[in-house]
Amino acid sequence: MGFTSSLVVEEIDGKFWKVREPLTYQGAAEEFVVPADFRTDFASVPRPLVWLIPRYGVYTRAAILHDYLRRTERVGAADADGIFRRTLRECDVSRPRRWMMWAAVRLGSRLQGISPTAFAVLLVVAVLSIVFVAIPTVVVAVFLVLFWFIELLAWPVDRLAPPERRTRVPRPQMRT
Repeated sequence: MGFTSSLVVEEIDGKFWKVREPLTYQGAAEEFVVPADFRTDFASVPRPLVWLIPRYGVYTRAAILHDYLRRTERVGAADADGIFRRTLRECDVSRPRRWMMWAAVRLGSRLQGISPTAFAVLLVVAVLSIVFVAIPTVVVAVFLVLFWFIELLAWPVDRLAPPERRTRVPRPQMRT
C-alpha cells in the first residue's frame, strides 16, 4: 500500500501546477491514479496559515490525491478525507499536523458523511488548532495586509519612473 510512483509536476503559474506523469496510490482495496495533466494547487492552505503548514512538503502527494478524489467524486467526501489522513500518515507527517490538516479538509467538506465519533474527534482537534494558531494567524494576517498596502503605495511610484529605470512590476493583488 502507498504511493507507487514518483511525483512529477510542472508549474503553470504562481499558484497552480500540472501533474506531468500519472501519480499512483495503492489503497487497501483500490488503486487510484491521478492522471497526467491534472491541475493542482498542492495543499489549499489559507495564506495566513502557510507559516505553519506550507502549500507543499512531504504531504504534497497526499494533497494532490485528495484534490483528485474530491474533484472527480470517485469516493465520497468522508472517504476522500479519510484517505487523505491515511496518506499523510504514510508520508510521515507528524500526528498534530496530520490531524490539523484532516480537520481542515473535514470542515471544508462541510462534515459530509461524518460519524458522531469522528465529529467529536474533529471538534477537539479544531478547538485545539484554533487556540494554537489564532494569535500568530492574526499577527501574520495584519502584516500581510500592511505589506500589501506598502506594495500598493510603491506601485504608482514605479509607474512614474522613467521607462529606462522602470521595472516590470505587476499591480499588487491580495491573493488567498
